[in-house]
Amino acid sequence: MFKKILYLFLFLITVSSCGLVDNEKENRSKDQNISANEALEKANKYLIRTESEDIENYIRRHQLEMEETGSGLRYMFIEQGNGTKAETGKTVVLDYNIKLLTGDVIYSSSKDGQKIFKIGKGNVESGLEEALQFLRVGDKVKLIIPAHLAYGLLGDNNKIPPRSTLIYDIEVVEIK
Repeated sequence: MFKKILYLFLFLITVSSCGLVDNEKENRSKDQNISANEALEKANKYLIRTESEDIENYIRRHQLEMEETGSGLRYMFIEQGNGTKAETGKTVVLDYNIKLLTGDVIYSSSKDGQKIFKIGKGNVESGLEEALQFLRVGDKVKLIIPAHLAYGLLGDNNKIPPRSTLIYDIEVVEIK
């Protein structure tokens, strides 16, 4: 009888210690995931901060007076139109020049054709969609679109490099 109790006791200790080991492994794994997430969050904040500093330096260098939205989009009206206001579902036609912060022109309506798309359908950069909320036909606007509102970490796999801030000079030609 004593042997049975002893074996049962040893068995229970063995089983419970395996559970502790599994719990320790699980806790270590959770700690590593938290550490990795914290590191990624820290790196992301650093990238956003440095990009914002680069944008502010560009604005100062070019003596621009720009407004900033909560998302980080910067805009400045060059000329205000009085035509039809942009609304979700309407088709917009834009003349544009797209540059990098370095000043290199990467796309232009004179070379690549006008940009024509339906507003709110997600076919363009989210920063451009955001800007259209306050534009109308005849508006000429300069936009500075941070990477997270443009083509993000990957670029466009063509002329826009990864993590690029874009400078848009646009004119709203037509809204239908």
